[in-house]
Amino acid sequence: LMDRFKLSELQATAILDMQLRRLAALERQKIEDELAMVRETIAYLEDLLAHPEKIMHVIKTELLKTKERFGDERRTKVVKGKVGEFADEDLIPNDPMVVTVTKTGYVKRLSPSSYRAQGRGGKGVTGMTTKEEDEIDQLVTTSAHDNILFFTNKGKVYQTKVYELPEGSRQAKGQAVVNLISVDQDETVQSVLTYAPKLDKLGKLDQFVFLATRHGTIKKSSLADFANIRRNGLTAIKLEKDDELVWARMTTGSDEILLVTHQGKSIRFSEKEARPQGRDTIGVRGIKLAKNDYVVGMETVTTGADLLVVSEKGIGKRTEFKQFPKQKRGGMGVKAMQITAKTGNLVTARTVDESVEELILTSAKAQVIRLPLKSVPKLSRATQGVILMRFSEKDDKLAAVATLAK
Repeated sequence: LMDRFKLSELQATAILDMQLRRLAALERQKIEDELAMVRETIAYLEDLLAHPEKIMHVIKTELLKTKERFGDERRTKVVKGKVGEFADEDLIPNDPMVVTVTKTGYVKRLSPSSYRAQGRGGKGVTGMTTKEEDEIDQLVTTSAHDNILFFTNKGKVYQTKVYELPEGSRQAKGQAVVNLISVDQDETVQSVLTYAPKLDKLGKLDQFVFLATRHGTIKKSSLADFANIRRNGLTAIKLEKDDELVWARMTTGSDEILLVTHQGKSIRFSEKEARPQGRDTIGVRGIKLAKNDYVVGMETVTTGADLLVVSEKGIGKRTEFKQFPKQKRGGMGVKAMQITAKTGNLVTARTVDESVEELILTSAKAQVIRLPLKSVPKLSRATQGVILMRFSEKDDKLAAVATLAK
């Protein structure tokens, strides 16, 4: 082929690689037409390259066509000014989030939509895969851009962004807190608090952090004291021997506080009875405790809202705040729930109002149920409540409760 038709080796190889039926099917006229078209194109391009004015004419024609097709008004706005820096928040959606922390220090965030709503008394679904000895301890609803404060049993506080927490599925275990914040080996996260970092006109955070320890000590500090926290944390409260920090809440400075204990006691008092103190101080007495009792919840009293209490055995109720008499801090308080062998001791106490639509209940063995708040009845202080959650395993018990807004 190469000698007879003066073909190159590449051309000859291409012809020999073709199947015989394809060679027979080739139309001579089609090949000649394609050859003529190629020669015509070559002649046009050679002439174009030889005449620069023709090149400019082609460019002008193509630009006019582009203008006609895309010549609408500018869709972006040009603003004169200094070039700013992009923060992580500018690139991350501020979506609603649920944050969970286990007793052995594993944390994760996930969307509230991961939990489907069910009726009261259901068994729920598996919330995460935990070690046999692990339990879910904290569960809060927040937003991706919020700051999150981790308060530990040693009275220290650490801070990071919610979006910096590992995002996982409902069954995922999460990541160890020690990989996110510099906690000591014998230090555990006891309470989690989130807030949107909005500054007032003076450039100071105009809220307070109200703390309660296991033994009933309370303390109020300005939120501004927690604005710049080093990676190794800061002291939030000085602790007496054998005491530990349990709870933290955000307050306005003129709120009323309600402390609730494991044995079902509660006390309501004005936060003004506790003057603001620096971080490195002990605090004052909030409630006088009976033997073996300890604080399990602290809430701010809200007009028109209720107190939700839930016990170890999944029994809960709502009680109007007006049923809790205002007292001086430091007393023994009044009943928040009738504690019996059927109910078990209290696990949590939460404020709920019209903005709350659903609850997420999590057991110690990672069983989860999501149910409407309206399915929880309003009852008086001295009552037991109703079954909100049944457990798949007899030795399981309630670990945490979170609220979801409408």
